[in-house]
Amino acid sequence: MAPTRVLIVGTGGMANAHAEAYATHPDAVVVGGVDPNPENLAAFQATHGVEHGFSTVADALEWGAFDAVSNVTPDAIHHATTLPFLLAGKHVLCEKPLATGHADAREMAEAATRAGVVNMVNLTYRRVPALIEAQRLIAAGAIGEVRHFEAAYLQSWLTQPAWGDWRTQDQWLWRLSSAHGSAGVLGDIGVHILDFLTFAAGLEARDISCTLTTFDKAPGGKIGAYTLDANDSFAMTLGLENGASGVVHASRFASGHFNDLSLRIYGTNGGLDVRSDQNGSHLRGCLGDDLTSATWTPLPAPSVPENYARFIDAIRSGTMVQPDFHRGAALQGLLDLAQRSDTLAGARQIV
Repeated sequence: MAPTRVLIVGTGGMANAHAEAYATHPDAVVVGGVDPNPENLAAFQATHGVEHGFSTVADALEWGAFDAVSNVTPDAIHHATTLPFLLAGKHVLCEKPLATGHADAREMAEAATRAGVVNMVNLTYRRVPALIEAQRLIAAGAIGEVRHFEAAYLQSWLTQPAWGDWRTQDQWLWRLSSAHGSAGVLGDIGVHILDFLTFAAGLEARDISCTLTTFDKAPGGKIGAYTLDANDSFAMTLGLENGASGVVHASRFASGHFNDLSLRIYGTNGGLDVRSDQNGSHLRGCLGDDLTSATWTPLPAPSVPENYARFIDAIRSGTMVQPDFHRGAALQGLLDLAQRSDTLAGARQIV
């Protein structure tokens, strides 16, 4: 069986991670790239030894010698760039969030279902062993009925240059500007922590109350062509379908935290503590007899494959894979509700 031929659409920084991941899979090969920016495209092709390059999706489809697509374009054009590939019967892995609104995300999910192709949202943290094991334990009844939770996603790149200088680098500045397609922290990392929580709990969200905050980061709120109006932090209370409630928050101003996710989830028979940071993933539990002494014990978490590998394996086996576009659309619905909640309460801008 010939390798699965992958086309990468959008050749900015994150595209390198996609190309490198496919290069490690024995049954995948990156055969082309698409980007209207000729410099980005040329650099990507040279770095990864990719022969074919196209400036438009239409040109790539006219060529057609590929089986699957990794869509690494900015959030605002996921919808427009994905639909043509679905109509052409191509399998698609799309970066998160799936779209910038629930209606567009739902249209993408429905189009993928009609096409019968493998479709997946690249929710990075589905590769975290501690999360996958926590989900398994909760589904098996290890903590009883979920009653409360605390979830957080903390980054510090607005206070320390660990990932580069956001003041001078477009790859970071666009994430701070709604005009450049950013939905801020809510769309960028909020989608991850909401998936982290609801996937582990095995429950859908029922209601959201959210506060979004944007801080003044430059004179006049602008750097060059970028108006820095996208939200930098959020805090929300969330109710799950079984009546459980808790808090979720995220920020790019969390000094001392490079890229840290945490979830503490409590049930009628125990609790779990899930962590993911630069040192790996960690799972602790307070279960069974340990409840009496409130003792938290480290728990083993088997390794899990990367999303890219699961995407290729699903294509080759003719099966579907999670998280799919319908999951992405459901998460987008939560993001829309969170945005609406903040709008109704009055947007909060710190100046």
